[in-house]
Amino acid sequence: MKNRVNVGNIRKIIHFFDLLRVLVDRDMKLLYKRSSLGIAWTLISPLLQLAVFSFVFRSVIPINVSKFSSFAFSGLLIWTWSQTALFKSTALITNNRALIRQPNFPTEILPLVTTTTGLIHFLLALPVLIIFLAVDGVRPSYVLLILPLLMLIQFVLTVSFAYPLAALNVTFRDTQHTLGVLLQMFFYLTPIFYDLSSVPQAYRAFYQLNPMVPLMQAYRDVLLRGIQPDWVALLIVSAVVAALFPIGLGIFRRQSDRFVEEL
Repeated sequence: MKNRVNVGNIRKIIHFFDLLRVLVDRDMKLLYKRSSLGIAWTLISPLLQLAVFSFVFRSVIPINVSKFSSFAFSGLLIWTWSQTALFKSTALITNNRALIRQPNFPTEILPLVTTTTGLIHFLLALPVLIIFLAVDGVRPSYVLLILPLLMLIQFVLTVSFAYPLAALNVTFRDTQHTLGVLLQMFFYLTPIFYDLSSVPQAYRAFYQLNPMVPLMQAYRDVLLRGIQPDWVALLIVSAVVAALFPIGLGIFRRQSDRFVEEL
């Protein structure tokens, strides 16, 4: 009996990941459909932003940040992954009526699809970041082995926020517009193109309330500085993620079930 249950669970897991692969592939194709540059846009957008930042914060308002190109580009890639996934997640329930109405369709997979698509774009841009690091004289270190752990934490963190945002949009259709404003605000309140050390001491506690701040610091410790990240800060972020994930998933399931009943 236990063997049958185990086999059944294994089949469900295999089916879930196979469905995830198919939906991610669909998203990637739809995203670049009829686009002449295709997936190259993954790099074009952050590189153009980097060019603007480099001009503004080197020539107009100089910022004392060493290895600025690598510093800013890494911040842009990290932020863009979560920002794009969260922004798209708001309409996941309302824009996928056909899928949600299918019997036994696991609606909780939808935020995973959006976040996985963002992860793929992040991974595709990593080689360019490595080139920037090499040009800036950053040597590879054993701490790069910590990078997959940081990506896992960011993945679950993004999904944990994506679930309630998608649920909220079912009853409050201005969620996406409101989120766009909030994300733009947090873009400047996150040390993407400036270092946390330049923030006045009185405001640093406020900055630490943003889970992306210690996460971004950890990325840069590993990628740019070649040192161990602040494990205490990462542990706190991981604890927050562990608490948010089941709460967000529960909210998402209730709202998606209610949405299906109203169809």
